[in-house]
Amino acid sequence: QVQLVESGGGLVQPGGSLRLSCAASGFSFSTYFMSWVRQAPGKGPEWVSNINSNGGSTKYADSVKGRFIISRDNAKNTLYLQMNSLKPEDTGLYYCGGCWNARCFFSRFSRKSDYEYWGQGTQVTVSS
Repeated sequence: QVQLVESGGGLVQPGGSLRLSCAASGFSFSTYFMSWVRQAPGKGPEWVSNINSNGGSTKYADSVKGRFIISRDNAKNTLYLQMNSLKPEDTGLYYCGGCWNARCFFSRFSRKSDYEYWGQGTQVTVSS
């Protein structure tokens, strides 16, 4: 059974940090391109970041560049998102997605239908 399970969300004050995890199972995680996508309340989904299969290349949305770091541990079948200097506008439900096609890495896909695998999301709230 294929699963992507996000964790690590929570309530944090502006300027704080969180590290999200996405645990993968049931598929060959190390061969997949992986992404983070978020959705703020009342808004459409927003692509956040991509990472290639070996973790050597990454891409970021301008809104998070310099503050967020995507990484992966293929030995643990886990994707991460280190979020620093958090802002209230970072609030939302954060999803991880997996895609086998390289076009996913070079795109900014934000819809569940763009990915082969998709998690259930973890809530991040940035508020004082």
